[in-house]
Amino acid sequence: MLKLSDYFILAAAVVSLALSAFFWFNELPEHALFTGIWVPSVLAFGVYFKLASLAARVRSS
Repeated sequence: MLKLSDYFILAAAVVSLALSAFFWFNELPEHALFTGIWVPSVLAFGVYFKLASLAARVRSS
């Protein structure tokens, strides 16, 4: 089940992808590549905190 924080992480990744596409099609390839690198980083950040919360829940029960 997704929580509100999961939706924020997904929204940040989608916005980053959209911004990267915007830069790419407006002929700013350096900006597009830099912004595109954020997508996996944001998703990895979200996975880390999801796993940390699951580990804390397991420890407390």
